[in-house]
Amino acid sequence: MGKKLIVANWKMHFTVGQASLFLHRLQEHVTTHRDVETVLCPNFLALQSLSLQIDRHKFKLGAQNCYEKDEGAFTGEVSATMLHGLVNYVIVGHSERRHILAESDKLIAKKVAAVVRNNLTPILCVGESEVERKHGETRDVLHDQVTTGIAHLTASEIKQLVIAYEPVWAIGSGDFAKPGDVAEAVALIRQQIKALYGTPASLMVRVLYGGSVDAENASTYLATESVDGLLIGGASLNYDVFGRIVASAHQIAEQEK
Repeated sequence: MGKKLIVANWKMHFTVGQASLFLHRLQEHVTTHRDVETVLCPNFLALQSLSLQIDRHKFKLGAQNCYEKDEGAFTGEVSATMLHGLVNYVIVGHSERRHILAESDKLIAKKVAAVVRNNLTPILCVGESEVERKHGETRDVLHDQVTTGIAHLTASEIKQLVIAYEPVWAIGSGDFAKPGDVAEAVALIRQQIKALYGTPASLMVRVLYGGSVDAENASTYLATESVDGLLIGGASLNYDVFGRIVASAHQIAEQEK
């Protein structure tokens, strides 16, 4: 088994100063484990200062988004080229960008390709809304989002990919997804990769779960079949809770050895 991957998405929280202070607290409360990889995704403004402060033996940095072009007259945008050297990971296609900012599957596919082109690791977010779930469309939604999202990747590039299954109806809602439902969704994701790139690729791509994860349920999701880690939102804003989640990841990794 590989390392458990725990990704903290701070979203639009913390000023630069607050992010620096929070990182200091995190470094006190999170223990380094060889079987856990921990990634922090602050806002763009905080990335540079945190890159100078971070303990790279304990954490890696990620960005919450990027533009699909490497450079050009695109006022206000941040490219993957600009992020190279600052971060290791880039979140792409988060549900908030899909549903609030109307990012399409085709646009997200271009962003995934841009991240890989710049030798960074994309965390492609996929998942169904509450309406889609109620109408039994989970399978179709995951098929379309995965297939389109990785459309520009070669067989060798697909191995760099991380996919985060985040059912939109469970994000920040307190409506927890059942482990069985998560396992089924992850299996669908891996089946789609297998159909396009073969069995080895489907096993190498890391698949995370995200959606109302907290210190109490983290171990349950981490122990779910084929789940390689977690994408955490609100719970990552509390250093004590986040430290406990990382500890849970270590415990599950130890049990799987």
